Amino acid sequence: MPVHHFLVTFTVPREVGLVLRVHQRDGYRCLFDASSQSIRDVGSATKSLKGCQLGFFGVLHTWGRDPAVYHPHVHYVVPGGGVKLDEQGNAESWQSTPKNFLFHHGTLIRTYKAKLADELRAAGLYAQIDREAWSKDFVVDIQPIGHGVPTLKYLAPYVHRVAISDSRIMDINSETVTYKIRRKGNVMQNKTVAGDDFVGDFLQHVLPTNFMKIRHYGWMSGNSKVKVEEVNWLVWIMLGWTFWLGS
Repeated sequence: MPVHHFLVTFTVPREVGLVLRVHQRDGYRCLFDASSQSIRDVGSATKSLKGCQLGFFGVLHTWGRDPAVYHPHVHYVVPGGGVKLDEQGNAESWQSTPKNFLFHHGTLIRTYKAKLADELRAAGLYAQIDREAWSKDFVVDIQPIGHGVPTLKYLAPYVHRVAISDSRIMDINSETVTYKIRRKGNVMQNKTVAGDDFVGDFLQHVLPTNFMKIRHYGWMSGNSKVKVEEVNWLVWIMLGWTFWLGS
């Protein structure tokens, strides 16, 4: 879409991650539900988006620079605006947000933290989490990313990529595996681990069978009354493209 976008990333503290690792199907569902509902609810309460329906999609990742580290998080790509709806729920117009502001960061964190706790309670997982986790700061990041092309290029390989590619494996013998990891500053470094440990590290990132790691919400959802084609047309009208096309 020819509008500005934001990359919104939700993570969990280590104590929560330990439980998600054991209960992946329910845990990842809780992570998706809590984070997507937070975007929806905080967005609807934001002045520039009042009365609007947002559309966005999220991608689940469970690793970072080193596949040995279990780091569940969800990246959402959120267009900077929403569809204004009439009383019947029909698409009426496109309403943009400022290019450098989607919604209040602190409000999003507090909302997400509360919703994640509620989701984990409903799933029967809350009691398994160390209470200390809830006193920690939850990391939620909101970045303006222009028209979103760089972020889509970043996320696209993750759709089918596994935790580590063959090209990063430098050596294998009867006891160890040596592979490249990316350190801070984009520096590549070799790491050698026991073969059994390497297999275990890799398998922790294998998702449950048929689990959907890419999910669409709002008007991007397949069951939305408002269709993507309608939204594109409203954006064109907002940008004045209909005048240009007719001139």
